[in-house]
Amino acid sequence: MAIVFQWSGKTVRGTVETGEITAATKEEVITQLRRRNITPTIITEKQKKDLFSMKFGGRVKDKDIVVFTRQFATMIDAGLPLVQALDILSTQVENKSLGKTLQEVKGDVESGATYADALKKHPRTFSELYVNMVAAGEAGGILDTILNRLASYIEKAMKLKKKVKGAMIYPAVVSTIAVGVIAVIMIFVVPTFGKMFATLGGTLPWPTRLIVNMSDFLAGVGGLMIVGAMIGIAVFIVQIRRTEKGKHIIDKILLKLPIFGPLLNKVAVAKFTRTLGTLVSSGVPILDGLEITAKTSGNKVVEYAIMEVRKGVVGGKTLAEPITKAKVFPPMVTHMIAVGESTGALDAMLAKIADFYDDEVDNAVNNLTAMMEPLLMVFLGGAVGFIVVAMYMPIFKLITLIK
Repeated sequence: MAIVFQWSGKTVRGTVETGEITAATKEEVITQLRRRNITPTIITEKQKKDLFSMKFGGRVKDKDIVVFTRQFATMIDAGLPLVQALDILSTQVENKSLGKTLQEVKGDVESGATYADALKKHPRTFSELYVNMVAAGEAGGILDTILNRLASYIEKAMKLKKKVKGAMIYPAVVSTIAVGVIAVIMIFVVPTFGKMFATLGGTLPWPTRLIVNMSDFLAGVGGLMIVGAMIGIAVFIVQIRRTEKGKHIIDKILLKLPIFGPLLNKVAVAKFTRTLGTLVSSGVPILDGLEITAKTSGNKVVEYAIMEVRKGVVGGKTLAEPITKAKVFPPMVTHMIAVGESTGALDAMLAKIADFYDDEVDNAVNNLTAMMEPLLMVFLGGAVGFIVVAMYMPIFKLITLIK
């Protein structure tokens, strides 16, 4: 019977590749991979999805990983055996999905696998960065130190993500409320005035005619057309984001936006330097570190730029040389990385750059929030004020005629 196997392996060039192969046994998968000059590292059966056994709330959050990692580091530092520490933590973690995963990891470790190889079988819970750092910690005999460093990295990454979400959510929520208030006025309030003006007869002022016509349009087919268009655009963007080229195009547009573009660029630089610095300081080779950093960048433009940098390093160049050609990274970053390479303190320099850009992101978010508040208030106040004046202009005119 044919089984679908998921595999991960290294090519002759040293790059890591993953994929799926349908075969009868694992030995057959190994044979197929060796014919393609790939040395397999992990081969597992692909789990079939059971629609009736889906569990909600089973997702492992970054916060759960941070707590587990810190507790695990403390136990290892205290001299507890790896298997015993995993057994204790698998029963006391709050997230049941993580507990089940740790039980499986413990079983693999008991069977003779390294801790890193056992984690690698659970890519949805433990990222490639996490696994590689653990592997470096095991090889260097400093697993507890690496785990503490990992927990600090994840915490800072969570903080950065929270800042960006805050910067995006606030204007989106306020804008939605503003548009909702205006829509309610236009669809439910203005038509009442429109009927009253129709009974009076005569020629209405042009602001009133404009608002009444817009109200008729939104209350009729026009409103449905706008809602349909918005849904269509959202579906279109989601479909495009599923393709490699589509992701690259959208990410490129986002980086060029007038207000959010510079903020996203600073976030990308902070994430790149923080991730690479953490990997290098943990003993992960620079080429593997660049590949992992590219995959975890979250932006296709940045990912392609980092992979170009990696090609330059493979060609014998220093890290600073190809980074100079990548337009994604500011000149200050290039110069500081060059200084770090020349002094042999690249990891420390990358950490300093990451700290600097974390502060820059914080300032950019605060400035954006401070700027968006008055703009949105002016927009909402101006729109509502215009509608109110337009509705009362005919009444003022009528009062004047009566006098």
